[in-house]
Amino acid sequence: MTGKRVVVTQRFFDEAARRHLEDNGCEVVEADLPPGQADGNLSHDELVAVLSGAAGWIVGHARVTRELQAALPELRVISRRGVGYERVDTGAAGELGKVVCIAAGGNDASVADHTLALMLAAGHRLPETQNRMKAGDWSILRGSDLFEKTVGIIGLGRIGRSLARRLSGFDCTVLAVSTESARDFAAESGIELVGLDELLERSDYVTIHAPLTDETRFLIDEDALARMKNEAILVNTARGGLVDDRALLEALQAGTIAAAGLDVFVSESDPSYRPVTEELLALPNVVATPHAAASTREGLERTNMVAASCVVDVLNGGDPPPQCVVADGRG
Repeated sequence: MTGKRVVVTQRFFDEAARRHLEDNGCEVVEADLPPGQADGNLSHDELVAVLSGAAGWIVGHARVTRELQAALPELRVISRRGVGYERVDTGAAGELGKVVCIAAGGNDASVADHTLALMLAAGHRLPETQNRMKAGDWSILRGSDLFEKTVGIIGLGRIGRSLARRLSGFDCTVLAVSTESARDFAAESGIELVGLDELLERSDYVTIHAPLTDETRFLIDEDALARMKNEAILVNTARGGLVDDRALLEALQAGTIAAAGLDVFVSESDPSYRPVTEELLALPNVVATPHAAASTREGLERTNMVAASCVVDVLNGGDPPPQCVVADGRG
């Protein structure tokens, strides 16, 4: 594998992952991005320039289009340091002979912890209380417990399951909408599988852990929000686009639901929603983070290593773990 060039366009790539690549014959190049800029901000031409001659690419949120892949004939493996891949044209990768991998299992614990933090912060109204204290108002706001509440999990995959295990410590009743593959886990964990409408109507907290597809886009819309309890809290740490943020803004302003904890926003992929995001951030009943749920030291170390290992596997002529492969165009 001598001379195999691997370009990393993600921030916070650690020394252990770099060493793993180099020990396996790779030349590692980390893109020099300006402060505050991510690879999702790079144009097609900028990405072509950065990735010229690369056999492997460890990518963050860049759009990996058919046009881009065709312009990079030497690129053999695209490895996402994360688990979402809606920005990658996987069909094109398969046709063009490339492998696309995700860092499956690397950030489950981090995102589950972050989800729990948003639930608690929104329920106990922590940012709202602190902001009032900074302004000199030390009056006490009534919050709500997570203890013994009903929590609805939309998507019982790796992260949803990690969250469910944590919720057992709060004696929560857990409902879930998921595929048939989750039935055994649900039965073993005392989780009730229900339809989406029933989950929305019964839950005190609704948390989303589903992939973003054409079928799930705006899964939580005006009608879905209207089904929720007035005192319910919505949490989204999955993908912007699963929730119609404009409908959410209106529901929060009208008191249709009590609060929201948000790590992702429609405006990440659709700039026309930026004013909606700014209005959400200004609300006292919104707790927000900038798509940071997976960005703990430990989570990044795990996902960096999974992403690097997938690159090594492909460039060595081997097979990455099946759960990490989302497209494989090698004949």
